[in-house]
Amino acid sequence: MTARAIGFGAGLGTEPQVQPGRGAPDDVPVVSVESVTKRFGEVVALDDVSLTVGAGELVGMLGPNGAGKSTLLSLVGGQRRPDAGAVRLVGADPRDASARVSLGVTPQETGLPPTLKVREVVEFVGRHYPHRVDTADLLGEFGISDLARRQTGSLSGGQRRRLAVALSLVGRPRVVLLDEPTTGLDVGARQALWAAIRRYHADGGTVLLTSHYLEEVQELAERVVVIDRGVVRADDSLDAILARVALHRVVVRSSAPLDALPGVVRSERSPATTGSGRLDRFELYTPDADALVRELVTSGVTFSGLEIRGASLEEAFEEMVAVPDGSDGTSGTSGTNEGSAR
Repeated sequence: MTARAIGFGAGLGTEPQVQPGRGAPDDVPVVSVESVTKRFGEVVALDDVSLTVGAGELVGMLGPNGAGKSTLLSLVGGQRRPDAGAVRLVGADPRDASARVSLGVTPQETGLPPTLKVREVVEFVGRHYPHRVDTADLLGEFGISDLARRQTGSLSGGQRRRLAVALSLVGRPRVVLLDEPTTGLDVGARQALWAAIRRYHADGGTVLLTSHYLEEVQELAERVVVIDRGVVRADDSLDAILARVALHRVVVRSSAPLDALPGVVRSERSPATTGSGRLDRFELYTPDADALVRELVTSGVTFSGLEIRGASLEEAFEEMVAVPDGSDGTSGTSGTNEGSAR
């Protein structure tokens, strides 16, 4: 059963095309955050943040704990109001219930009634929407059909997480906010959930997600927003974000001490022995991979298995949120206040 078959992606397929909360013109952003500031006492969780998400985008938000990611999602979802600036959801105030008909949300923590059965929870939430997804179809999409008669209080953490994401899509939303959607899932369940998110997006849905799994954002997102200490540090395509990393990796095997080559600013060496003798694996980090390879070829040393690799999202992220020398990283913002400003 695919998302396109059951039509939970943005209300496409055989379901009615015109639905409450979806009548905004095509040029109106699905999410608009303009010069928003949010404080919790002395802590500045968001500091003059602006963000626009268009229809059909899949945006991944990255940031360390306390960066302000969850606070931003709570403003878009209408749970909180900004101290300054404006937030619009499909052109309307997200605190207006009619605007939230277009919205699906999976928060970091979901409180499910422990005595209600899975099917009962889905049907209860679905009744709040005019064009809901059929319960059996939704449970099948997320691989939890066998849990339909189970009380939610008896579910494992991973099963509850899959149910929470499924509930965000029961109303055929135009946009979903996913806050750490795969926390607590094993590899197989995470892959299955990624597939469901991709199908929703392919069907026209808009996704704004946060994740501590950099692999998850790199697998799913087309656009990456990096938030650190309440400020947007970067907002660009995934490829452009990766291109910001100053260093490139050259991977090669050799018995020679390649970490001493000119242009190598950092190296990792893994000892190994092959049938041809000792050939250690080197990861050489350099700002100019082409120059390093030329130096390697002209040096006359014996080597094999040469690879030139682009930066990983983890490396890009670490560079963008690095604390400047002489700074404790908490000046005026939410640096370490995980409890109130995430």
